[in-house]
Amino acid sequence: MRLNLKSAIFLGGAILVVIPALASGLYFANTLQQRVETTNTNRLRSLGELAADQLARRMHQLWRDVEGMARTTNLATPEHLRDQFSFLAQLDPRYSWVGAATIDGKVVAAAQGLLEGQSVAERPWFRRGLNGPSASDVHDAKLLERLLPASPQPRRFVDFSAPIKSQDGNVTGVIGAHFDWNWVGENIGSLATPGVDILLLSRDRTVLYGPADLQGKKLSVGSAIAAGQATSISLDERWPDGRQYVTAVVPNVQFQDMPSFGWSLIVRARADEVFAPVRALIRSFWTVLIIGILCTLVLLYLFAQWVSVPIRRLLASADALANGSANEPVYEETRYEEASKLAAALVRLQSQSMRPYQKRTTSVTSD
Repeated sequence: MRLNLKSAIFLGGAILVVIPALASGLYFANTLQQRVETTNTNRLRSLGELAADQLARRMHQLWRDVEGMARTTNLATPEHLRDQFSFLAQLDPRYSWVGAATIDGKVVAAAQGLLEGQSVAERPWFRRGLNGPSASDVHDAKLLERLLPASPQPRRFVDFSAPIKSQDGNVTGVIGAHFDWNWVGENIGSLATPGVDILLLSRDRTVLYGPADLQGKKLSVGSAIAAGQATSISLDERWPDGRQYVTAVVPNVQFQDMPSFGWSLIVRARADEVFAPVRALIRSFWTVLIIGILCTLVLLYLFAQWVSVPIRRLLASADALANGSANEPVYEETRYEEASKLAAALVRLQSQSMRPYQKRTTSVTSD
């Protein structure tokens, strides 16, 4: 079945308009979405790097303070040390406890006299501090839980310790400081923005700080595994709550020579919230594009109709002329040059075909 002129113009024009428009639309939408994903991922990573750097710098300063105190601590004057430690704890609320113990683990001086005379030989901070400046990961309060003022939640500490050495370089004891874990959480939380969660993970992928439903849980999502492997990565993944999140991993929370806690950061944002603006923009784009295509098709149909009508009329005149029944004059087409020339040609043909009849009529009249 052959196409008529109107159908050929409409279908050909539709193909030339619709296919490039759809191809361009798909390319634009995909490119826009990829750029938005990249931009948001970079934003999350930058936020995570800022949080990690800020936390590491502040922890490093505390570590340097403890190390500096170890160099000036004299175990021979415990009363003076107690006064110093008590003043420091009152001046800086981040210190939950600070004290010094002899090489056998007996506390000889501490802020407010807490734990003095008791043994801390089995505590990790003490054992590590004998070998050099150390950092101990967050842990629940043990000996101090019953000595410190009551707290609505169990107390948790991060520990720094350093060896106390004599003038000849021999280790004579250890100075240790417990820092309130809430301070660490407040530092991280201060950088969180609406719709964005910052999670602090331990070396074994346990959530130390983050949304309440995840704290204390061990994560198995891809970003947590990458964090445990010290890999910086960005993912779009489904979490245990069934929601899709865009995540960025900062594998290390460390500054300069501070001992590592093994911490890592994950910054996440809900994918539907992150991509909602661009998806709305893409929907608007497709709406405008489809409306534009439909309007173009309507105009194309009207144009095909405009082009084909003169041809159909001239075709009817040509058929009549070919069948010898051209009684009606050829329609004078003026829409476009080709139709006008074709109409003029048909008029000439019609005139030539009418000459013999006109001659016979003239001879009959003269007779």
